[in-house]
Amino acid sequence: MTVRIDRQDRVAVVTIDRPQARNAVNPETAQALFDAFLVLEEDAGIDVMILTGADGAFCAGFDLKTAADGSAASWIEAVNIPDDWTDPVAQPIPGPMGPSRLMLSKPIIAAIEGPAVAGGMELAAWCDMRVMALGAVMGIYCRRWGVPLIDGGTFRLPRVVGQGRANDLILTGRPVDAEEAYRIGLADRVVPQGQALAAALELAESLTRFPQGCMRADFLSARIQPSELADALRREWDSSAMFAAEGRAGATRFSHGHGRAGRFDDL
Repeated sequence: MTVRIDRQDRVAVVTIDRPQARNAVNPETAQALFDAFLVLEEDAGIDVMILTGADGAFCAGFDLKTAADGSAASWIEAVNIPDDWTDPVAQPIPGPMGPSRLMLSKPIIAAIEGPAVAGGMELAAWCDMRVMALGAVMGIYCRRWGVPLIDGGTFRLPRVVGQGRANDLILTGRPVDAEEAYRIGLADRVVPQGQALAAALELAESLTRFPQGCMRADFLSARIQPSELADALRREWDSSAMFAAEGRAGATRFSHGHGRAGRFDDL
């Protein structure tokens, strides 16, 4: 299995477990993440969820090797947004990275070590709070490969950090370390390296002590309305055509070894 679920009292930890690919998400993993969060949303014994990655990496984005060799084509077709989709609460559908089109009633905390880049950064932005360890890095690295943001990054980032900073991150694709992420509001907590999950668990457990009905009511009222979310996701999905135009060639170059370890000086 490429996704693990561990329960600790009223907190569930969802772990992306593909360390050989720095937890990059392939179609199987995307489906497993989508299914896991739906199950936990309905689990009356769980109040808060944590998303993290195995072996010191959060998520290196969508697995570009599957994009380059065509094995992800059927998955991308399957996650096309239906014409009648208007409500991400009542009509849950998967995004390319899995849960990115879900709007859940329970808070989700990202515990970030290592890279949270490209689609991995979009998953982090999908979460409601982010605990980031020193040494971790975020960035829209897919900018280098002609792969568009199609998992909510184009509208979630401006809501989190403001339009100007979001423009900087989206246009440049540059890396953002934990200290800068905290300074601009992208990270809510910064902790020593190796401590992101422990800190996220402590935070999650503190949330379980509150009356849950009141907390969730306030939490949902503070967020974008479901219909607005659906409209934003549909508008963003229009950019998916750019993958065929530019991204497949970029994914092929990546699969041949370009850009490893975050290096882009050989583009």
